[in-house]
Amino acid sequence: MSLLSDRQKDDLHKAMLDYLYANNHMGAFNALKESADLVYTPDPNARYTGLLEKKWTSVIRLQKKIMELENRNAALQEELSASPAKRAASQSDWLPRAPAAHVLTGHRAPLTRVTFHPQYSILASASEDATVKIWDWETGEFERTLKGHTKAVNDLDFDHKGHLLVTCSSDLFIKIWDSQNEWKNTKTFVGHEHAVSSVRFMPGDQLIVSASRDRTIRIFDVASTHQVRTLSGHNEWVRCVIPSADGKLLASCSKDQTVRIWNPLTGELKSDLRGHENDVLVVAFAPVAAYPAIRELAGIPTTDRNKQQGLFVASGARDKTIKIWDTQTGQIIRNLAGHDNWVRALAFHPCGKYLLSSSDDKTVRVWELKTGRCIKTVEAHSHFVSTLSWGRQAVSGPNDKKVNGTEGGDGEPEKLVNVVATGSVDETIKIWLP
Repeated sequence: MSLLSDRQKDDLHKAMLDYLYANNHMGAFNALKESADLVYTPDPNARYTGLLEKKWTSVIRLQKKIMELENRNAALQEELSASPAKRAASQSDWLPRAPAAHVLTGHRAPLTRVTFHPQYSILASASEDATVKIWDWETGEFERTLKGHTKAVNDLDFDHKGHLLVTCSSDLFIKIWDSQNEWKNTKTFVGHEHAVSSVRFMPGDQLIVSASRDRTIRIFDVASTHQVRTLSGHNEWVRCVIPSADGKLLASCSKDQTVRIWNPLTGELKSDLRGHENDVLVVAFAPVAAYPAIRELAGIPTTDRNKQQGLFVASGARDKTIKIWDTQTGQIIRNLAGHDNWVRALAFHPCGKYLLSSSDDKTVRVWELKTGRCIKTVEAHSHFVSTLSWGRQAVSGPNDKKVNGTEGGDGEPEKLVNVVATGSVDETIKIWLP
């Protein structure tokens, strides 16, 4: 008994005839036409024209997807078979590995920055195409495009609740978008006199800090949009600025080949870190969790400052190196060499054992902090890897009653899922999941 309806049979036969006719297999064409007793006239606009090739390529794509899902299922089964303690350790120490879980396409120019929502499975991406795009990183689905900037969007950051998203652009403007109000652009900040290359919310979310090609760092009040302070000292383009976790320090890096540590309350320059031999593109404060590994690397004894924020910072530059610094002494703790091109982005692993970096050599590399060795290289993209971001999402179990709380319905804490996103000059974003 046939599984096809009469209409489906007719479409299939005509699609086969169309394929045979188009490829000049006239013997087979005439035989099928006679056997099926069909009247067939070539018509480029008919619904069956090219149908066989389309269906065939769809089947190939489906088979590939099935194979990917089977491989992922096998990996998950292996993980489930491990003991609970081993699974927990595996998750906390997880490092990205190929292949990526999702490849997100839609931007029409190189990616400049990706960042995760602090609470939900939302990823925001910025691009030289002057847009910001919002994605669901868990499913890989595109959600919306935010338009308002007129030139490349260079950086973006969520506030600690994820209610507001701040962006900056080569059009000289900084904008805030309200995620709870259809992502509307609610505020615009002016003051920079050249492309704005970096922007971050300060802890507490009442201030934002930005860096620009105009050689300044500026601090703005979010509520009023007024400029609070200007920090001057770099004598070239300031590529990146970030606050420490407690907001008591700022770290900046510049085309002038320096990293600088500032007091944001007074504008005082605390440290001038010199050692790179080309433009410094990125800087990142080490979290407190990374202090034991960095102290082991440097041979520094544990002190009463053990939990003080901003003690160590990492920087990446066009000289192809990453440097780890002691911000109190201004000394280089270790030079990490291994990338074959400019270092574009840095992210400390939440467990404190590793530092991740991305580069124009198309890779993501994992550095073990206690030894300073590169322990893993991931061939990440087909072009320069311009941005890298680490996310840690709290995921509730099926019986959990608190959606955003710290405990589930059975009294057990929420699980933390690690996720990494990378963006590239190849115009794609990749999501790396356990």
